[in-house]
Amino acid sequence: MSPFTVLTLTATLLTAVPAGPGAAPICPEGALTLRAEAAAADPTAVHVSVTNRDARGCTVARTPTVTFADLDGSAQPMPDGATGRYRLGPGATAYATVRTVADPSAPEARRADALAVAADPSQWGRAFTAAQLGAGDTIRVWEPVTSWWQTSAAAADRALGLG
Repeated sequence: MSPFTVLTLTATLLTAVPAGPGAAPICPEGALTLRAEAAAADPTAVHVSVTNRDARGCTVARTPTVTFADLDGSAQPMPDGATGRYRLGPGATAYATVRTVADPSAPEARRADALAVAADPSQWGRAFTAAQLGAGDTIRVWEPVTSWWQTSAAAADRALGLG
């Protein structure tokens, strides 16, 4: 089993919350498009998005699940808060920003050649190499955090105090 699989399964066990009566269902993974790219204005940030391609509304986790190749743990939600759901209407897109490292020169920073993003911890998600993100050969990682899903990339940046 790959490290990505173990981390995704661990995140599923820790954060999965069943939808209440009358709540929109969890978005089927096949109906979602995940994207990620390095933030042009900040080398410590990655912009991620999820789009619901289905004709019906559905939900994803309040924050994306973001893990890094060969590293333990995942990006922690910021602000802290209880797990919950985020509703995606038909054709809607949600945005989050991941800060991978607060100080790129920190000696504690680790290097990963890829990160994986899932819109819901019950799903496999999609892996992006550092090169695909536009981040060069490696992603510097130390105490990563992720915003909650937002209605725009600018709002996701503001949630982490960026831009």
